[in-house]
Amino acid sequence: MCGIFGYWDRRQQALAEEALHRMAQALVHRGPDDEGVHHVPARGVAIGNRRLSIIDLGGGHQPFLSDDGQIAVVQNGEIFNHVELATELRAQGVRLDSHSDTEVILRLYEREGIACLRRLNGMFAIAIHDAREDALYLARDRIGVKPLYVHDDGQRMVFGSELKALWPALPHKPGMDLEAIHHYLTFNYVPAPWTAFDGVRHVLPGTWQRYTRGGAVQVQRWWSLADQREQDHTFDAWAEEFMALLDDATRIRLRADVPFGAFLSGGVDSSTIVGLMARHVKEPVKTFCIGFADPRYDESAFALQAAQRFGCAHTAEVAELNMLGRWPHVLHHLDQPHGDASFMPTLRVSELAAQHVKVVLTGDGGDELFAGYDKYAQFFARSDAFTQPQAVFERSYFYSISLFSPQAKAALYRPAVRAQLEGIDSFSRAAAPWFEEARHFDRVNQALHLDMQLLLSGNNLVKPDRMGMAVSIEARTPFLDWRMMEFAFRSRGATKLSAQGDKKHWFKRAVVPLIGEELAHRKKQMFTVPIHQFMSHMRVEVERMLFAQEGIVLQLFNRESVNDMYGDFLHHGQFVREIRALYALSIFHSMHQE
Repeated sequence: MCGIFGYWDRRQQALAEEALHRMAQALVHRGPDDEGVHHVPARGVAIGNRRLSIIDLGGGHQPFLSDDGQIAVVQNGEIFNHVELATELRAQGVRLDSHSDTEVILRLYEREGIACLRRLNGMFAIAIHDAREDALYLARDRIGVKPLYVHDDGQRMVFGSELKALWPALPHKPGMDLEAIHHYLTFNYVPAPWTAFDGVRHVLPGTWQRYTRGGAVQVQRWWSLADQREQDHTFDAWAEEFMALLDDATRIRLRADVPFGAFLSGGVDSSTIVGLMARHVKEPVKTFCIGFADPRYDESAFALQAAQRFGCAHTAEVAELNMLGRWPHVLHHLDQPHGDASFMPTLRVSELAAQHVKVVLTGDGGDELFAGYDKYAQFFARSDAFTQPQAVFERSYFYSISLFSPQAKAALYRPAVRAQLEGIDSFSRAAAPWFEEARHFDRVNQALHLDMQLLLSGNNLVKPDRMGMAVSIEARTPFLDWRMMEFAFRSRGATKLSAQGDKKHWFKRAVVPLIGEELAHRKKQMFTVPIHQFMSHMRVEVERMLFAQEGIVLQLFNRESVNDMYGDFLHHGQFVREIRALYALSIFHSMHQE
């Protein structure tokens, strides 16, 4: 787990060494253990790495260079099948000088070129400088566990694992992207490829980009979840394959030369992962949990139950009453506005884990793969959910997950802003392409596919990556092993959401022998905080941010609409998510005006 950064100048003009150093320093929290840069000033190219040492502590220094110095590789992430790939390479006579997974990437690339990405089972953002081709490759893992941002003005491209790593290489920080904010109001996060900043884009998951001295950037989608075709299964066959895949995905994610543990909420996903971990380790699994004094938000009793079942070394903490004061710190690490309050407890549980381990396994991805959220049961309980025309279905599901509807956004904007955004439709721009490629799936899987591409990579995977990296720990996600993702989308929607609205229908049946009936079938609780209570306690600060004359809220939105919404929030508990999103946006904007 690391942070990567660098640049490619089409004019072959060098970036100052001081700028490269500051790019590296912006990522120290992602990689506190080591720094390495491959810089060729005469060719106007550099790739660099800040390293969090997890595998081959002494021999994993990056960049890795080919024997002739013509190829250089850095990565952020881990290749979990590097052991098997290294064995294969050595059997073919390839020399490997380390036990590092990054060296495996280099040797595979030497033999297979960029097509080697399909051989990798992992989470990664990779940069490869190939002097033989006079080209730079950037590549991102299949579902976007690891981030990778670029700014390209046509002459120089700069890239980094976080947006803050780009700023030292630019003459000034870009202004805010109004279209991105428009999409933020729909999704509660900025969906890729947009970012909150003009001219800065997020490399899409499962995609590589090739930069040369002239011409357009070559972009290639190297993996697509939509390539799967649904199949019929009996439950017994499905459960056997599901458990075998998840067990192996968990096993290979235990490869580390440092202490590791797991986030354990007591939900079915994290309990299953911990149960599988316990099969493969000799020592008790170290587990970490955050609880709340308010029983509506507290899952700690279930986490303790799971920990006791599997003999874990369990560490739990009751969170402070009000975490809202930590939101600026959270947004600093996010680099973009996010209205999801669960980033704050995720940061706290990461801090707790970082006192004991450098790696954690998490249950992220299970809900999007296997229909674990209440919203799926609610939407598909509609009488026409499976019968309405395809175009109507797509729009209706999209509106069901939207924070602000198009009409609500139009009513909220000041007239000049509304005019600027005229004709920019978040559905058409951000959602429709994902629906279009997934129309061969049944309707449940179409909805899940959209959330895999937008919600998961845009928000839910940002959470463990950024909050873990804020305290220099690595989060690994067994459910997002590519084999499990493909299996999930070969499984029909009826295996996930029953006709009676039972979420994770077959999943829960399959894990009962491992985690027990109570943990498998307990009611799902969202990992979040009592945000209305928190914001009400901080009313003066919230109002100061929302209604600051120089703030973004009053720049973009008419005061009367915001004031009415805020009044309903304060006195009737309505519009909680909407006010939360505007508050997060106002904090983010104020931080980036400084």
